[in-house]
Amino acid sequence: MNRTAKTLLVLALVVVVGMAFRVSWNALRDIAKAIGADDTAATLYPFVVDGLMALALVAALVLTGEARRFALRVLAGYTLASLVLNYVHGLLPELHAESIGWSRLAAGDWANWALVLLATSLPVGSIYFGSDLVAKVLHHRPAVDLKEQESTQIDVNRSMSDQGEPPVEETAPVVEVDSSPVPVVEPIEVRPQLAVAAESTRPRRATGRVPAAARSTRPTRTNIELLAEARSLTESWPVEKLTGEGIRKALRTSPAKARVVREALKAERERDTAAAVAG
Repeated sequence: MNRTAKTLLVLALVVVVGMAFRVSWNALRDIAKAIGADDTAATLYPFVVDGLMALALVAALVLTGEARRFALRVLAGYTLASLVLNYVHGLLPELHAESIGWSRLAAGDWANWALVLLATSLPVGSIYFGSDLVAKVLHHRPAVDLKEQESTQIDVNRSMSDQGEPPVEETAPVVEVDSSPVPVVEPIEVRPQLAVAAESTRPRRATGRVPAAARSTRPTRTNIELLAEARSLTESWPVEKLTGEGIRKALRTSPAKARVVREALKAERERDTAAAVAG
């Protein structure tokens, strides 16, 4: 449906609702005069009843959860009350006279008292329920999808190597670990720059180089050392938990080395499983 059709549909709805309100307004005004309201109060009375119905409908479209159910209950209650009063107006011809004064709404005493109580309580209920609905709408905050937020956070925290990784049983190659020691590359010593003059107040710009004294004193571990440490840490881990990200966090190493260790551990477990089946 295009924009023009939607606009015409909304305008048609407004016209129908306006005509329906005019019909109901006539009955509710006469009911208000019958219970003792003056001309001004009787004219405003339909807005109290049918107006709150419109407010409850808008609130039901905005609110969610228990607040939305409360708005729907208010809408249903005032709709039923307006229907009853319109029905009573149709049953009493004396309410249709031009000059309407105080009169009975039913022949029986109990029925008349109940209808008068209903008609007189609707304005008070409009004050209470209308204020409550407006407060709920003003304090309403849209609900946040926690599952979607958690999924997004997990995708951000995962390493790029684990995103979209196929099952190991199908495509993961078996990596043979070379037993020869990997040469350790010594870090290049960087000569510290000369300090600026003491009297200079200009802030020093960051060069991106870390002084040797501030570097980590932890020695560089070889692949063999990392594999031995990983065997000890992941001995009780299931195969599904052997991911590059989990091994990287456990060993505190780079993602590339963590992937090498991961494949080596999985290869060892596959060999152990095959040997156990063959035995």
